[in-house]
Amino acid sequence: MSAATNIPTVATAAPPPAAPATEFRRRVGSISRQSTVYFGGTLLTAAAGYFFKIYLARTLGAEALGLYALGMSIVGAVGLFNAFGLPTAATRFIAEYSGRRDYARLGGFLKGGLCLLSAANLLVALALLRIGPWLGSRFYRAPGLGRYFVFFAPILLFAVLRNFLEKSMAGYQGVARRTVVTNLIGTPINILFAVILISLGFGLAGYLAAQVASGLLILAMLGFSVWRLTPVSARSAPVSWQLDRTVVSFSAVALGLAIVHFVLTQADKIILGFYLDPAQVGIYAIAMAMVGFIPIALQSVNQIFSPMIAELHASRSHELLRRLYKSLTKWVLILTLPLALTAMMFSRPLMGVFGRGFQGGAAVLAIGAVGQIFNCGVGSVGFLLLMSGYEKKLIPIQAANAGLVIAVSIMLVPRLGITGAAIAATSAVIITNLWALAVVVRTLKLFPYDAAHLRLIVPTALCGLALFGLRRALLPWHSGWRAGILALIASYAAFFASLWMVGLDGEDRKIARIVWNKISFQSQRIGMGLS
Repeated sequence: MSAATNIPTVATAAPPPAAPATEFRRRVGSISRQSTVYFGGTLLTAAAGYFFKIYLARTLGAEALGLYALGMSIVGAVGLFNAFGLPTAATRFIAEYSGRRDYARLGGFLKGGLCLLSAANLLVALALLRIGPWLGSRFYRAPGLGRYFVFFAPILLFAVLRNFLEKSMAGYQGVARRTVVTNLIGTPINILFAVILISLGFGLAGYLAAQVASGLLILAMLGFSVWRLTPVSARSAPVSWQLDRTVVSFSAVALGLAIVHFVLTQADKIILGFYLDPAQVGIYAIAMAMVGFIPIALQSVNQIFSPMIAELHASRSHELLRRLYKSLTKWVLILTLPLALTAMMFSRPLMGVFGRGFQGGAAVLAIGAVGQIFNCGVGSVGFLLLMSGYEKKLIPIQAANAGLVIAVSIMLVPRLGITGAAIAATSAVIITNLWALAVVVRTLKLFPYDAAHLRLIVPTALCGLALFGLRRALLPWHSGWRAGILALIASYAAFFASLWMVGLDGEDRKIARIVWNKISFQSQRIGMGLS
């Protein structure tokens, strides 16, 4: 850590080290407990969001959703620069400062980060009100977009502050509490507000106004939660306007990565908006939102594993980090494969739920699902580099793939439309993850696979055969949403039945028991009203 400031570090006696097996079980238990809460909250939110998107698609239509996607792409682009990389830095350095009991730096970082982001965001939001309508009419050729920037500006303001507070809670390993605020409370409130305003005839403006109102409420609740998690000694620390050089360096790299990541994730929509009409952009946005749900297991694990990586790497607990990475990657892949295969083979009925016009996005969903198998198959490679001091290794990876997605999109979108954009985005996902895995192997000497992973071939094949047979059996009526639900249940049933018989080794079964015990205990607490 850089000695850029003279603030002393409070020294505390280190606890005696735990036995490797005991520590591994404790870490797995902690990850499974908080990841289960996050997974459950995300699952409920996704289910509610899925039906809510159906409501929006059928009420507002593809063109309005396309305008929303275009506006949010502008918000996302502008919001990158005034985040300064601080939200990502919050996860790493709050975990480090808390672990070292360095409460002076902890409090100074939190207060300084919030003040800096608040001031910058207010100025940028005001600027967005001026330049947004011009971008909508001149670049996207969608003059109707201009009148909605009165809502996009506060959405921008709240989003960056919310992201900083969410990452701060992750640094405190308070993912479960954050999930309650953002998913179990915030999402239903947003849906309720939106349904009321849309029903009153406000259309897309009502949907955006609901996001502004719910965003302000969630921001206040997150701020209170971070305050409660912050130690009393850190709360009284003065605002630090001069951050440590390591924080500044890390934030600069994180900002660069965020810019490149935005290109990777949003270039397809920007290019689609340039070449195609807003309705096609709306169909593509709905399909990619469905794709974004597939890596839910990986997202759940990353929420708690990412700050743990920083802690374990700093303490040189390499063997424990290796075991956790290997085990978590395998279980993420196990939980993802049935979902991805269902999305690939039943993409048309799943997209048809949003309306007949949205079935044109079936190919986008199927292609995107292939990319997510690779994404989940390599595990937390990006966070391994980001949280262990090798964040600069990600820059050439992301930059090269950003150029790839732009080039392929420009080449394929005029010919193939939204399918071409899906091919470009999926190609970037696959290459990015395989390249990052190669860097992790070379720098950290970590590799998530061994011969035991070959046991997954049989469950995957049986799952695919079950879905193929079910699709043929349901061919006369497989366009309904019931077929999608039935396919999802059948895929997990076939996969896990065969997995339990031939796909698990001894350590996998131990982990399964640990996770099951944690889930059962958490469920009992919720049932007793103690959570």
